Amino acid sequence: MKKKIISILLCAAMAFGLLAGCGSSASSTAGSSGTEEGTSRKVLPGGGSNIIYVITPSHSNPFFGKEADAAAAEAEKLGYQVKQLSHDDDATKQMEQFEAAISDKAAAIICDNAGADATVEAIQKAADAGIPTFLIDREVNQDGVAVSQIVANNAQGASSAAEEWVDAMGESGKYVELLGKESDTNAAVRSEAFHSVIDQYPDLEMVEQQTANWEQTEAYDKMGTILQSHPDIKGVICGNDTMAMGAEAAIAEAGLKDVKIIGVDGSNDVRDKIKDGKILATALQQCAKIAEMAVDQAKDYLTNGTTGLDEKQLVDCVVIDKNNAGKLDTFVYTE
Repeated sequence: MKKKIISILLCAAMAFGLLAGCGSSASSTAGSSGTEEGTSRKVLPGGGSNIIYVITPSHSNPFFGKEADAAAAEAEKLGYQVKQLSHDDDATKQMEQFEAAISDKAAAIICDNAGADATVEAIQKAADAGIPTFLIDREVNQDGVAVSQIVANNAQGASSAAEEWVDAMGESGKYVELLGKESDTNAAVRSEAFHSVIDQYPDLEMVEQQTANWEQTEAYDKMGTILQSHPDIKGVICGNDTMAMGAEAAIAEAGLKDVKIIGVDGSNDVRDKIKDGKILATALQQCAKIAEMAVDQAKDYLTNGTTGLDEKQLVDCVVIDKNNAGKLDTFVYTE
């Protein structure tokens, strides 16, 4: 119990660190000078059209498809035209899409970005044209360029899933970690949160830590190779559900039983594996809710010159296990 209390405190500290220093970017009304009251940030009027651009990674990943569709549906409900584009995690392609939004005189851009550093230039270019950007799912490594950065509380979600995993592991055994894409801040946050819990237990031994770049096929291939050297593992911690699915497939092919696997996302595929007892748990990121929040804040900002909220906002995850998997459908959890 003492260790669990410590891990909760560590999670809170990580979340605070994520928010600290960001500068409340939109917490007051616009001043007469055209800047937000109490800050030096210029209020961006939008490009002049009624179009909202929704730019995300590939919709072949159901997580990104869901957030894009949720954002589009909310924008259309509010009376906007919508253009949905996918950058495929290519920062150059993303810049071209931001330039298309600028050319279209977009009212605002909703973006799940293609790189924490590489995206800053694109957001600034849009801002220079008067077009505000609202980030979802992934942050960038600069404050004050986007109006909002709304992300899942990855530290809270990953550490909570890790708590359940540690219990299922009996606090001992060999395990493997599959990391996400190095350019994505979520990969580091989730890994640190996993280890804020797991590293308190000296009998849990990480025998391999490799990146699988969020990809199922790469996770499958790497897990298969790892199992040749470590056929006695008891657990796998994965930075997302897609990698968890790849790891589970490799483990099943190797004939191993009762390997405890966790992920982060809350996909239907992993939900079904949880129901079947093949994956232990996942931390649901409420991507549809986050996307809708971003569109609502874009509307508020374009109407009032402020969202009334801080730039960086965390939305708590929900741990999904065998007890509540039936309440999850397409990244939406219903109590």
